[in-house]
Amino acid sequence: MSDKKKTFWNFFENTEGDKVVWIIVLILIMFSILCIFSSTSRLLGPGQSRLDLVLDHLKIVILGIALILVCYFIPSLGFFRKLSSLGFIFSAGLLLMLISGIDLGFVRSIEINGARRIIQVGPLQLHVNEVVKIAMVLYLAWAIDAHKKKELKLFKDNDNYQKIFYIYAPFLITTLLLLPGSNSAALFTGGIMFLVILLGGGSGKDMGILLLCGVGALALCVGIYKISDGKMMGRIGTGLSRVFDKEDYESQVMNSRVGSIEYYQALDEIRQPYSAKIAVHQGGFIGKGPGQSTQRYVVPDISEDYMYSFIIEEYGILGGLVIIILYLSLLARSAIIVRNCGKDMYAKLAVAGLTLLISGQAFLHICVNVDIGPMTGQTLPLVSHGASAFLCFCIAFGVILSISKIASKRIEREQKNADPLVDLSEEIDAMENSINEELNEEGYEI
Repeated sequence: MSDKKKTFWNFFENTEGDKVVWIIVLILIMFSILCIFSSTSRLLGPGQSRLDLVLDHLKIVILGIALILVCYFIPSLGFFRKLSSLGFIFSAGLLLMLISGIDLGFVRSIEINGARRIIQVGPLQLHVNEVVKIAMVLYLAWAIDAHKKKELKLFKDNDNYQKIFYIYAPFLITTLLLLPGSNSAALFTGGIMFLVILLGGGSGKDMGILLLCGVGALALCVGIYKISDGKMMGRIGTGLSRVFDKEDYESQVMNSRVGSIEYYQALDEIRQPYSAKIAVHQGGFIGKGPGQSTQRYVVPDISEDYMYSFIIEEYGILGGLVIIILYLSLLARSAIIVRNCGKDMYAKLAVAGLTLLISGQAFLHICVNVDIGPMTGQTLPLVSHGASAFLCFCIAFGVILSISKIASKRIEREQKNADPLVDLSEEIDAMENSINEELNEEGYEI
């Protein structure tokens, strides 16, 4: 064991866990601070300056880093497993509170733009969808692992009932409960959960049935929306319009009288996606430079839903490539961490699921920003503005780093205790004896 003294200069060298993931986290946080500082002034409150905005964001960053370190210093997977087992109950409880429009004064559900996605607890606002994503990935990792280890208590005599009760039903229920608040969140989170179940060894038959159940549930929601003439499941209508609406709003803007209601209605429909494309186009190869964005004054959600286009406008294609490389590197490093987890199914699924969630959301966000697919409202993980999303992704990274640390320690322990591939001790002893005899014959004393 090395006696090397820990100093400031070798602190990072002595840090356990995957160092590449640490670097990815730190660079994404740096991008977040820079971008929030120079993004839209819509984030500024009365009497606030951009310095106040950065200081507020720094408080969130410090809290996020603290959450990463708390997860990182947890010494065993047992704690994560116990919390993960409560993931579905916790998620379903939050979603039911959200949908029911609960209002207890101190705790209440908030409706924004016709959708309920936030629960306010005193002065704090909790974006429920972001919490559910992390909680359900960890829950499914626990449920699949516990099922394979025969640790589940209910339906011990019926394997199919166990899978339905602990794995498939929570998947379907969570997806359906997400639909009233956000179609994109329901489809994206449902897709990630589906992949976790598939990676956990779900059979082709079961996955097919599960997929059909999901499609059937979605069709039922569309039917309810149609029958109620849009009075129920309103977000379904929003999703349908984004996918199937062939209205040429650009032509309406060009052909309508400037200043008319028709002109402004059509302009509102294309303002954000068109301005995002303008930002990407104007960014060029090296960008305009920090604080030089012009589209931040046009796109109200540029610090959230369109953060990637803002990064390209200010930092160019080079900055955009750095972001893409960071998320691709996370995928690559997580594949190594999963391999190092050995036979621990919970650890492997937790790392794989969280990595797919983070990188999948990042690339979905990037696709929308470059006009590939309809707007989804998915933020850029650990970069976009939003306290709930930022802190939830900090927890996800903390879990990944903690598992990587535990996995590396396991490998070191196994290497230390492993027998050598070839035992040469007898051959070495024989060679030493032969050399000693020859030296004695020549008169040398040994």
